[in-house]
Amino acid sequence: MRSLPLPLALTARLTPVAVLACAGWAMASGPDTTTSTGSGDTTTRQQTAGQSTDGASSSSAASTAAAKAYSASPAPCGSIPVATVKSLVPGAKTAGKEIPSTDTKLRRTCSWNALKGYDYRWLDVSFEIMDSDAAAAKEYKDRVAEKSGGGAVPGLGDNGYSVVNLTTEDKQQTREGVVMAQVSNALVVVTYNGSDFASKKAPGTDVINKGAIQAAKAAVTALKGSQ
Repeated sequence: MRSLPLPLALTARLTPVAVLACAGWAMASGPDTTTSTGSGDTTTRQQTAGQSTDGASSSSAASTAAAKAYSASPAPCGSIPVATVKSLVPGAKTAGKEIPSTDTKLRRTCSWNALKGYDYRWLDVSFEIMDSDAAAAKEYKDRVAEKSGGGAVPGLGDNGYSVVNLTTEDKQQTREGVVMAQVSNALVVVTYNGSDFASKKAPGTDVINKGAIQAAKAAVTALKGSQ
């Protein structure tokens, strides 16, 4: 084959390079409407998605807050009327004594106890705040299962239950009643017991059960009034 003259051969080699260079220049210097529009669409979609996510999160948080009826426990020592304390725990200081708690916002307990003559009585009331109604309902159900043998207390919160047990130690009887109530996302737990150190007998089942339920009703009323 005959060789091309040098200028012509050089031109043939450089032509593709020139064409590519021109094409690159045209792409670089031409209008970037497509790229800009695409980027704008992407940014808009991202902003819209972010707004939707933020909106969903806010809506979810608001829904959770609305569903949580109680965010803190009421003062337990003020939850039982003075007259009730005097009746159930004769001789006790009506102000009661609050039990130390690791988180007083979520759990608070007050107790009253006294020995009048040979007759001893103890009463305590606890308020426990859960994250949701469902959590409180589950906790209530679990505790009822642990203290079987009792019965429902109609009209006491969303769910109410009472149980009474008799124990004997060194021939001394003690009868104890426990009443539990679920009220939305809160639990109310009342314990009431008694012993007679002269006769070594315990108060009757009816006395203890009615006393515990009376205190529980007062505590539930105090909880509802704390909203």
